[in-house]
Amino acid sequence: MCRSFLQPYYDKNNEPKFYGRFNQGVVTLSLPDIALSSNKNFDKFWQIFNERLDLCFKALMVRHNSLKGTKSDVAPILWQHGAYARLNKGEIINKLLFNDYSSISLGYAGLYECVKYMTGESHTKEKGRIFGENILKKLNDACSKWKKETNIGFSIYGSPIESTTYKFAKCLRERFGLVEGITDKDYITNSYHITPSQQIDAFSKLSLESEFQKLSLGGAISYIETPNMTKNIEALLEVIKHIYNTNMYAEINTTTSYCHECGCTDISMGDDLRFHCPQCGNDNFNKMNIALRICGYISTNPFNDGRAQDIHDRVYHLGAE
Repeated sequence: MCRSFLQPYYDKNNEPKFYGRFNQGVVTLSLPDIALSSNKNFDKFWQIFNERLDLCFKALMVRHNSLKGTKSDVAPILWQHGAYARLNKGEIINKLLFNDYSSISLGYAGLYECVKYMTGESHTKEKGRIFGENILKKLNDACSKWKKETNIGFSIYGSPIESTTYKFAKCLRERFGLVEGITDKDYITNSYHITPSQQIDAFSKLSLESEFQKLSLGGAISYIETPNMTKNIEALLEVIKHIYNTNMYAEINTTTSYCHECGCTDISMGDDLRFHCPQCGNDNFNKMNIALRICGYISTNPFNDGRAQDIHDRVYHLGAE
């Protein structure tokens, strides 16, 4: 997975092992659903939160148990030839599912919407930040408890919800109706990220999100959006230095585009959530190349309406000049 972190693991010679390890799966908690279900009652919020955690644990154990008893023969390149391990033919993979050799992830999404609904402000503000950090701390506490009880490598993971963002958003609107700032868009914000439309500079965004990365021990990534930076390389280098000093994992997003009708390289998305060439008006996706980061990966393919709105709402965090 694009942002999954592994826990430390040492082999029989007490040497750290980094390659050939894997993740058993992810179950993602929709934090806005918990918030809206609580109707802004904090006691109710934590009650529902704990109930959903119990449900997530059961779902994660289904994933884990579905792997138990699997023989290495089902995928020799993975289990016998070194991609994941070097087991013997016919050997059961069970020993790789425990003791931190592999991880299993409790994902979460929509921290921004959850915090905004419950506190009235973004987690860029103190009240929202404290509440958001408390949520992640409780998720970590749950993973630590499960890990101690089962010897399975549970950890929390900032879910990218690549296409699921649209599904989550539609489910929220069906269940709770139109709630301004929460369910009035076709996506929910990834993991702990500041919502795409919020005006904030690159350095502030990366610094703030780095505090939430420290609590997302099973996986995290931060992004900033930039225009064409060829005329401002110095600023880009400063951002890279800042990432090095503050973040475990961060990336710089920019869009590469080319219109096959006129050769324009500055295609943008309109309010209709379609890409339009500003030079010739071409809006045929098959007659242009658009490469941009959707979540954890760079895609040239169309995406669902929810992710399209997310992309439309993104603001630049750094100037071109």
